[in-house]
Amino acid sequence: MVQNSFEHKDSRLAKNVFGLQFKNPVGLGAGFDKNAAYLNELEALGFGFVEIGTVTPKAQPGNEQPRLFRLPADKALINRMGFNNDGVEVIAERLAAWKNKQAATTGAPLIIGGNIGKNKVTANEDAWKDYDSCFSRLFDVVDYFVVNVSSPNTPGLRELQEKDSLRKILSQLQNNNQGKAQPKPLLLKIAPDLTNEQLNDIAELAAEVKLSGLVASNTTINRHNLSAVSKEEGEKIGAGGLSGKPVRLRSTEVVRHLAQQTHHQIPIIASGGIFTGADAKEKMEAGATLVQVWTGFIYEGPAITKNICKALL
Repeated sequence: MVQNSFEHKDSRLAKNVFGLQFKNPVGLGAGFDKNAAYLNELEALGFGFVEIGTVTPKAQPGNEQPRLFRLPADKALINRMGFNNDGVEVIAERLAAWKNKQAATTGAPLIIGGNIGKNKVTANEDAWKDYDSCFSRLFDVVDYFVVNVSSPNTPGLRELQEKDSLRKILSQLQNNNQGKAQPKPLLLKIAPDLTNEQLNDIAELAAEVKLSGLVASNTTINRHNLSAVSKEEGEKIGAGGLSGKPVRLRSTEVVRHLAQQTHHQIPIIASGGIFTGADAKEKMEAGATLVQVWTGFIYEGPAITKNICKALL
């Protein structure tokens, strides 16, 4: 009954992207269901796909609370969660149980993405080991992978977006991936704060290591687009990644730039400031194939997926 209320079923919404069949193009971004604990409920809300994580090899508590803040005047959030999660072993077991249960059900399956990261205590030069560990353990229980090197809330993590550091991580993962009987789609999630030159490097590297897709974008550390009242609130809150409406335009710019640089050959999942069907259309017209919501889900409520799907028809 819940699913009937919130899911908008229409075969015209279905998309085949990087070899996966999505029942609709509206997903939930990583960071909401970090531990794959609410997949039944999220499926009932009509999402076409859910990205779990960010998952790290070892469980970690994340940063001190409070660490998630609303800026209601701008329909924005600031978070400094810090990759709090149950660790890859626990999450992999939870996902295996979910997959077994779902195998017995009829209808289009909910696509699950695995967003992977490094533990806070892992040095950047050893980061590739953490990503590889998570990739190997989650391989059989997720449908696609997203490499997260763009969260602003793990010290030094964004340094891994530098081309040579990133090449080391992605090449190792692709070597592992291509050794499998059926490789999984491998995507990279990037920050909206990169320059065009850095985005060009990402586009080149994506082609070089044959990434399946890109996720654009993560939260921003830029507060320029906030209203006066939210800027004041933000100063009190302190450090953290900003998401929601203030990120919308920059996220769309990043999507458009990457789509052009990759000649529309690499699918892009757009994330950043999507609250309405018009927002989703804006991202798709810029070059995105799929969209993800997060902050919009918080402010608009559980009908957001249905409303966006209706608007896309």
